[in-house]
Amino acid sequence: MSWMMGERIQEYPINVQNNQLPFLRNPDILVGENDLTALSYLHEPAVLHNLKVRFLESNHIYTYCGIVLVAINPYDQLPIYGQDVIYAYSGQNMGDMDPHIFAVAEEAYKQMARDEKNQSIIVSGESGAGKTVSAKYAMRYFTTVSGSASDTNIEEKVLASSPIMEAIGNAKTTRNDNSSRFGKYIQIGFDKRYRIIGANMRTYLLEKSRVVFQADDERNYHIFYQLCAAASLPEFKELALTCAEDFFYTSQGGNTVIEGVDDAEDFEKTRQAFTLVGVRESHQISIFKIIASILHLGNVEIQAERDGESCRVSPEDEHLSDFCRLLGVELSQMEHWLCHRKLVTTSETYVKTMSLQQVVNARDALAKHIYAQLFHWIVEHVNKALHTSLKQHSFIGVLDIYGFETFEVNSFEQFCINYANEKLQQQFNSHVFKLEQEEYMKEQIPWTLIDFYDNQPCIDLIEAKLGILDLLDEECKVPKGTDQNWTQKLYDRHSGSQHFQKPRMSNKAFIVIHFADKVEYLSDGFLEKNRDTVYEEQINILKASKFPLVADLFHDGKDSAPTATASSKINIRSSRPPVKASNKEHKKTVGYQFRSSLHLLMETLNATTPHYVRCIKPNDEKLPFHFNPKRAVQQLRACGVLETIRISAAGYPSRWSYHDFFNRYRVLVKKRDLANSDKKAICRSVLESLIKDPDKFQFGRTKIFFRAGQVAYLEKLRADKFRAATIMIQKAVRGWLQKVKYRRLKGATLTLQRYCRGYLARRLAKHLRRTRAAVVLQKQYRMRRALQAYQRVRRAAVVIQAFARGMFVRRIYHQVLREHKATVIQKHVRGWMARRRFQRLRGAAVVIQCGFRRLKAKQALKALRIEARSAEHLKRLNVGMENKIVQLQRKIDDQNKELKTLSEQLSAITSTHTMEVEKLKKEVACYQQSQGEDRGPQLQEEVESLRTELQRAHSERKVLEDTHTREKDELRKRVADLEQENALLKNEKEQLNNQILCQSKDEFAQNSVKENLMMKKELEEERSRYQNLVKEYSRLEQRYDNLRDEMTILKASRAQTPGHRRNPSNQSSLESDSNYPSISTSEVGDTEDTLQQVEEIGLEKAAMDMTVFLKLQKRVRELEQERKKLQVQLEKKEQQDGKRVPAEQPSNDSDLDQDADLAYNSLKRQELESENKKLKNELNELRKAVADQASEHSPAAAGTPDSYSLLLNQLRVANEELEVRKEEVLILRTQIVSADQRRLAGKGSEPNINARTSWPNSEKHVDQEDAIEAYHGVCQTNSKTEDWGYLNEDGELGLAYQGLKQVARLLEAQLQAQSREHEEEVDNLKAQLEALKEEMDRQQQTFCQTLLLSPEAQVEFGIQQEMSRLTNENLDLKELVEKLEKNERKLKKQLKIYMKKVQDLEAAQALAQSERKRQELNRQVTVQRKEKDFQGMLEYHKEDEALLIRNLVTELKPQVLAGAVPCLPAYILYMCLRHADYVNDDLKVHSLLTSTINGIKKVLKKHNEDFEMTSFWLSNTCRLLHCLKQYSGDEGFMTQNTAKQNEHCLKNFDLTEYRQVLSDLSIQIYQQLIKIAEGLLQPMIVSAMLENESIQGLSGVKPTGYRKRTSSMPEGDNSYCLEAIIRQMNSFHTVMCDQGLDPEIILQVFRQLFYMINAVTLNNLLLRKDVCSWSTGMQLRYNISQLEEWLRGRNLHQSGAVETMEPLIQAAQLLQLKKKSPEDAEAICSLCTALSTQQIVKILNLYTPLNEFEERVTVAFIRTIQAQLQDRNDPQQLLLDFKHMFPVLFPFNPSSLTMDSIHIPACLNLEFLNEV
Repeated sequence: MSWMMGERIQEYPINVQNNQLPFLRNPDILVGENDLTALSYLHEPAVLHNLKVRFLESNHIYTYCGIVLVAINPYDQLPIYGQDVIYAYSGQNMGDMDPHIFAVAEEAYKQMARDEKNQSIIVSGESGAGKTVSAKYAMRYFTTVSGSASDTNIEEKVLASSPIMEAIGNAKTTRNDNSSRFGKYIQIGFDKRYRIIGANMRTYLLEKSRVVFQADDERNYHIFYQLCAAASLPEFKELALTCAEDFFYTSQGGNTVIEGVDDAEDFEKTRQAFTLVGVRESHQISIFKIIASILHLGNVEIQAERDGESCRVSPEDEHLSDFCRLLGVELSQMEHWLCHRKLVTTSETYVKTMSLQQVVNARDALAKHIYAQLFHWIVEHVNKALHTSLKQHSFIGVLDIYGFETFEVNSFEQFCINYANEKLQQQFNSHVFKLEQEEYMKEQIPWTLIDFYDNQPCIDLIEAKLGILDLLDEECKVPKGTDQNWTQKLYDRHSGSQHFQKPRMSNKAFIVIHFADKVEYLSDGFLEKNRDTVYEEQINILKASKFPLVADLFHDGKDSAPTATASSKINIRSSRPPVKASNKEHKKTVGYQFRSSLHLLMETLNATTPHYVRCIKPNDEKLPFHFNPKRAVQQLRACGVLETIRISAAGYPSRWSYHDFFNRYRVLVKKRDLANSDKKAICRSVLESLIKDPDKFQFGRTKIFFRAGQVAYLEKLRADKFRAATIMIQKAVRGWLQKVKYRRLKGATLTLQRYCRGYLARRLAKHLRRTRAAVVLQKQYRMRRALQAYQRVRRAAVVIQAFARGMFVRRIYHQVLREHKATVIQKHVRGWMARRRFQRLRGAAVVIQCGFRRLKAKQALKALRIEARSAEHLKRLNVGMENKIVQLQRKIDDQNKELKTLSEQLSAITSTHTMEVEKLKKEVACYQQSQGEDRGPQLQEEVESLRTELQRAHSERKVLEDTHTREKDELRKRVADLEQENALLKNEKEQLNNQILCQSKDEFAQNSVKENLMMKKELEEERSRYQNLVKEYSRLEQRYDNLRDEMTILKASRAQTPGHRRNPSNQSSLESDSNYPSISTSEVGDTEDTLQQVEEIGLEKAAMDMTVFLKLQKRVRELEQERKKLQVQLEKKEQQDGKRVPAEQPSNDSDLDQDADLAYNSLKRQELESENKKLKNELNELRKAVADQASEHSPAAAGTPDSYSLLLNQLRVANEELEVRKEEVLILRTQIVSADQRRLAGKGSEPNINARTSWPNSEKHVDQEDAIEAYHGVCQTNSKTEDWGYLNEDGELGLAYQGLKQVARLLEAQLQAQSREHEEEVDNLKAQLEALKEEMDRQQQTFCQTLLLSPEAQVEFGIQQEMSRLTNENLDLKELVEKLEKNERKLKKQLKIYMKKVQDLEAAQALAQSERKRQELNRQVTVQRKEKDFQGMLEYHKEDEALLIRNLVTELKPQVLAGAVPCLPAYILYMCLRHADYVNDDLKVHSLLTSTINGIKKVLKKHNEDFEMTSFWLSNTCRLLHCLKQYSGDEGFMTQNTAKQNEHCLKNFDLTEYRQVLSDLSIQIYQQLIKIAEGLLQPMIVSAMLENESIQGLSGVKPTGYRKRTSSMPEGDNSYCLEAIIRQMNSFHTVMCDQGLDPEIILQVFRQLFYMINAVTLNNLLLRKDVCSWSTGMQLRYNISQLEEWLRGRNLHQSGAVETMEPLIQAAQLLQLKKKSPEDAEAICSLCTALSTQQIVKILNLYTPLNEFEERVTVAFIRTIQAQLQDRNDPQQLLLDFKHMFPVLFPFNPSSLTMDSIHIPACLNLEFLNEV
């Protein structure tokens, strides 16, 4: 028979007579199974082949073998140990997921929690097989899943112990770069809640010989090389270390460096681990000194004397001095006792010299002893750090121990290791046998005794009385015992034992037959290693060390002090134990100690439930994913895996549940048997008919048990049935294909014939058409040629005639023209000559006149100059001027006096005149009737005079109105011209901007899109970080509450004084859950409140959370500021993208306006500063003068206040006048500065110089020239202030100035009023235009939507639109009618009141009084009418606040408000807040909001698993947040408000900070809602999406192994279908919609839930081999389509939930795609863009066919996929983070309800609220 071994074929002979047949092969469907016990044929080749296929082809390093996890070392880093993988295995049943060390750890953790029994995980294997790494991952799983029970971070300390133990206990060997040279058992303790509270470590058999000797290509312990790598650090200078090659103890192996390992970096990790476990810095330095001293001890040079019996050490040896200095011992003593020893007899004590070899041995023994003691001290210290004072409820032990070892030379260490493995194998065998027995008894199967290997005789050989260890201990007690004598005793004693043999060629060795293999041990060194001899004198020197740590290492437990204090030093040095006591200590041999610790370990393991991990080393070369079958078989035999296979194969190894068996082999059942509803009966009948031998199977209570090979036989029958059905189907399909092919050929033939005949007929018709067309073309061509020749001759004749006639006419014309030009020239020449003569004559006359006049003028000037120099002339001028000035002054005085007298006379005449007029009016009224006719003419004259005066006044008024109208028209015309000019400039600028935008449109659009995406991404990340911070804050807040409760309980329990103790009244508010500042507080206020809380509550209680609170508060503020900045930037960016062509003002105008504003502000500031200084000086001088006056005239102090107030009034008036003047001067200066800037700006900006400028006090149009003249006039006026006093002595200029100023103000007020009216009209027109545009856009959108619909839908949509339009118009008309009716009632009421007033005036006094009473009654009725209007505010008393919160928040059930308005509590709370704002009560606002927030938190904490309650308060919190925004008064939130809603805005307070608090609270509620929903959905996902058969009969069930019957499997059927998930999501959607949650939030909720479904499903798919098949892909695609249909049905498809399912969709497609050719690989790479390279390769490796007709994915195809995807920059994470939460966004969603339309139902019990 030929057998394939790799690439070569080997032939094996078959002996049929001796029944030596080859092993049977398992079906292809069973190759690569997760559990070796699931194989139908269980034997070594099948096991080895299955492991090889999984390891090399699928890269799976873990495989189950019954209860054993086989772990093959890949010698490569695999991404299967991250946090995501830990969470994926957490809570899963063993066997549901792919084999993993995390699955074993989860099984142990789950059994500990369920059975309340201690567990153990036994990790064993050869050196280099990966034991330490497996144990480390198991401990990391426990620390991650369970967490810590306290704040001591015990789980971090447990993990930190690993780098410490690796540094001091691991070394490089030829088989492993990080080999553990000791065994350890770590117990991880748990409390009743199964959280880690502590740990303990026990170590076994440290390889001390490695300290002084290493083989080739090996190293000493890592710590030595790490310390040498860090020797250059300043703190290690005193260690006197160099590189590792310079020391004997670290350089014996040759190479001191491990490839890929940085010893310096590892040393830093070791130091950090020491610090984490609590080793002080001083102790660390002491430890490093001890380690360095060992290196120096190895380099001590020992010189032999000539006699050969003695030797010496040089006192100048640097290494010895460094050794003594580092350990703190005396150099002379150590030098002496290194070369001498003490012999003690009964009578005397001798000091004896030692030979060179003895001294070297003693030195090495001392080095080993020092290192061993240091090792045990570190282990003890780590245990102290991991120890806890809490009570341990249970523990899980992790045993990392050496596996079975056999080398060419095996010594005492290998003997102890193999002895320990014998004990562990015995325990393993008994446990496997026990489990098999329990399984058979549970299933009620007849139990037959299975013969299994019992290694008890081998164990007795080693540890029994007079066994190998006993004889070794006895030989060690003999004074001159030797290894040969001990070996001879073994030959004599155990030569008859079946497990002991004597080698043929050696008398120094012996052979022990272990369970795994024969091992030959060389007896040399057994006695020395067992004794572990160290000379007592050297130990005593070390005990006397001046360093406490060194002394403590070598003292026994009775003498050593607990702490290294000063007193302990004295005790240590003074008390030296006697020799006998020390000898007693050394009586315990190494073998005895190891046997005792091993017995203790076995007792611990037997008291726990064990779990086994067997580590396999695939090759000795440490090559990644290289498999050596021979080495693997040796290790499988040594670790007991094949024994497990043998035990399983001896019974019924294959086990099937009835349901799985029926689904798999339903095709073998006959049709009449399927009518039976009992599946057990069907399975019985099928098996009895198919398998005739009843011993080949057994029916259990829930399972069917099969002998080896029966499942393969059933698979063969199933495949034959499928093959027969396939042949039948192929026959029918092939016949149908041939018929289709014949019909297709016949049709094609007929078609060809038809086309050929048509082609021939068309060709004949085409020939006939061409012949006729040629004749027609010839006829037309000939006619065309004759016509062209005739026309050419005719055109030539006409051209000749035209040229001849033109020549004759031109000759005549030229002659006439020459004659006319000659006449014109003559005329002009004659005229020029006449004019020139006249001009010459006139010039001569003028010259004569000028000369004569100049002569006369000079003579007159000379006479005037002579006269002006005379003094008399000057006197006459001065006398005249003085007289003139005096006359003018007198004249002014006289006129003033006359004016004063005339004004007094005028006032007297006016008064007398008015009195006379009154008298005359009375006389006229009295005598009008009697003397009317006589006085008529006189009265008529007076009337006429009055009329003339009136007409004159009217004419003057008309003149003034005309002038005002004219000026107004001129201004309007000027404004219109400027606006027109401005419009033209704007149009030009818009044209230029449009051209620029057209050129750079594409580039700008791309850049804006990129920037927008970047900004959105940054905003999402910032929002995510902020919400994670809020989540962390809520967790810390919850933790603080728990600690506070515990402190309260502790204080209550510790209280000594009995009786009732009342808390202070303000404690409830101080211990509130709200940690946010109030409306008007700052950080200082928060700090003061915190200090007050500390004083009132107590330092101990407040200190627990104060620092965390302050840090978080500061961090929240910083993040909020950053968030606001990013939000503003994003809004600006969105506005720019929305507008695309922004409307900008002209750059010149904006620059000039900005410069003008800056100039105005600078000038105003300068003027104000100077004026302020002057006013302060004047005020100080005035106050000083008043004070001096008051001090001088103290008796007359009564008049002082009046004079002081008078002065102040005068000063105030002067300041006001000064302000007005200053404002006008600043206006003029600013205009002049802006004019200068505009002049510098160039000609391009000249049209804008006269642009309209708006000033604070004027809107007049000022010309540039007028402004410049005014400014220069002001400057000159300031320079001539002194002259004003002379010119303004009588005050005329001041009065004139005041009059002009009043006129200017009047005109300015009128202009401002007109401009305001104009602006209001423009704004109203713009608002109407915007409304019309919005209406038009809305109608266009409606029209576009209508066009997309069907005709019936268009009609229905049009009717709906018309109905909605008519409804809106009807509502508007109703509102208008109501307003008109209200106005009508008001006017009627006022009319009645006025009518009654008129009647009261005409009636008598008595009636008037009665009518007044009626009027008062009517007014009271009117007031009561107004009070009945509800203003949307609710009033409550301060003492009712607690009742309000209780009825509305804490005790409210959502079911009570089932039929009410959604979010009713939020509306009620806002109405209460509005009333508090209305009355301006900030304390009430703060108290109500704080109580509401705390109440909501308490409700959510109480109902932390109630989805309905959480959704209810999420909707109410969001609605309250929207109300605070909508009615905040901010214009950005009021765009959709009605006029009535704007009346309900807050007036006094800005609640921006509380809006942030409510936003954070909404985030916390949203996260709790998602957590509840995920908790309800997560148990359903895997079963519904992967395991349930949505399409019946599509998937088959593969054979399962031992793991499917693990005790961790839940009893009962907990499977779910997809309808369960849809029902649950329907429930979520209904609850959220009924409670009025915002639609945008609902979309985000389902996006998050669908992401969780995608992540959990994909993670399970990546970790389960049994579901990676074609049928699972089909089931997944069907399930996903159902979920997408549900989203569309609920109108949730816009939420982005489908996009989150894209990785799962692509994974399902990947399972169904073809996977053979390179084209298939390219299709897969182009399709699976949402999957990473690791995920694609993992799915392809896991792909498993369920039937023999499917093909596996080849390794070459997977390599092709990897090569094509190597350029991808995918993350290194294999699994998706199903706990990832998208940042939530709460968009502003205003309400259309008004507050006055909300009614409070009686069921809320809020009768104490009063409607305002």
